Amino acid sequence: MVTPQQSYAARLDIDYPEKLDRVTSFFRMIWIIPIAIILSLLSAVANWSVVTETGETITRSSGGIAGGLFAATMLMIVFRQRYPRWWFDFAREFARFAARVWAYAFLLTDQYPSTVDEQSVHLELDYPDVERDLNRWMPLVKWLLAVPHFIVLGVLAIGAIFAIFIAWFAILFTGRYPRALFDYVVGVFRWGLRVEAYALLLVTDRYPPFSLR
Repeated sequence: MVTPQQSYAARLDIDYPEKLDRVTSFFRMIWIIPIAIILSLLSAVANWSVVTETGETITRSSGGIAGGLFAATMLMIVFRQRYPRWWFDFAREFARFAARVWAYAFLLTDQYPSTVDEQSVHLELDYPDVERDLNRWMPLVKWLLAVPHFIVLGVLAIGAIFAIFIAWFAILFTGRYPRALFDYVVGVFRWGLRVEAYALLLVTDRYPPFSLR
């Protein structure tokens, strides 16, 4: 039987760690700071102000590389029906890097996030044939169609926070991430990736399944 994870254009799997380091898990929010700064520089919104000759202050903002990539890809699909391969490759590698950082933050792995190597986080996106697989007008409304997913993910994320908190204590005492909690957190992570692939990365028009698998 083909599962939603196997058939969907965005797939994620994380190797289950048999043993986790208690010390690095305890100080995880400190250890992650350097690589988190790098990730935030690529994805965070930047704001700056310009003072005109009349003394008026104009505030402008930039969505970072990730936001710019989304906007550029949307315009290319709508007006040119093209998704440049190098844009896709960058988006995929950026998603992989972000996944490694978040997996480390969520205590799903002890491996410090690499900017290059796959490590224990396996993320794959299928490159779309735009003319065959994508409707050129869908990028304009996908964010709206994905609202039910955003709502459900918000609820699931609250559960994931509690799961991570409980897992943190379990790791400190046993050195292990309870398997049921691990599968739940990875499932929420996987669900979010599918929604991102649909509404933001724009690699598929297939509506994401409501599933943690």
